[in-house]
Amino acid sequence: MDQLITGRIERLKTMSKVEEMLAVYFISGTQDIVKGSLFSVLEEALKAGITCFQYREKGKGSLSNPVEIEETARTCQLLCQKYKVPFLINDDVELALKIGADGVHVGQGDQAIEEVLELFHGKIVGLSCETQEHVEIANQLSEISYYGIGPVFGTISKADAVQPIGLDKLDRYAKLAEKPVVAIGGISMKNGQEVLNTAVAGVSVISAITRAESISEAVHAFKRNK
Repeated sequence: MDQLITGRIERLKTMSKVEEMLAVYFISGTQDIVKGSLFSVLEEALKAGITCFQYREKGKGSLSNPVEIEETARTCQLLCQKYKVPFLINDDVELALKIGADGVHVGQGDQAIEEVLELFHGKIVGLSCETQEHVEIANQLSEISYYGIGPVFGTISKADAVQPIGLDKLDRYAKLAEKPVVAIGGISMKNGQEVLNTAVAGVSVISAITRAESISEAVHAFKRNK
């Protein structure tokens, strides 16, 4: 019985840490930068208080040279280590393993989540969920760290984005989820607090930070109002 209680306490502690990590979750690659460099934008966001960074080199204008991608990822990783913020990589499981990233985030159409969990035992693994069925299936895999649920709104960052689910479904799916949830898709300074009024642990943003007039103001806008 003592072991069961201890195990439950440890799981709750882990979930609490993940929830903290998801509070202001910044995603970006070189293709998202409109002013300055990815490194300057990332460091400014880190100084402002983002709680997690996911390197996502994907889409029009993104890097295609594997050497450049790896060098960029390693520089971002060093910046995150400097500010003690978790560093994740989107989709590229091989790269995440090669450079020792803190974790990886995969979508429904990427490498099978069961295979990813085998490779990243003890590390952070996030999974995108777009439907109630996705959440119910993910709930059967206890080693997933968190779910990225959305898109909540329309987004300019993904050309192949699916239909937005809206706030009501986001709240329902987040309550159904057995792991912490970060909201994804079309989240801005204008709607961020609405999203945070649902059952999510935090929000993930791309253009809301990369296109912000003030990165510091943008990051603070996504802090949950107490």
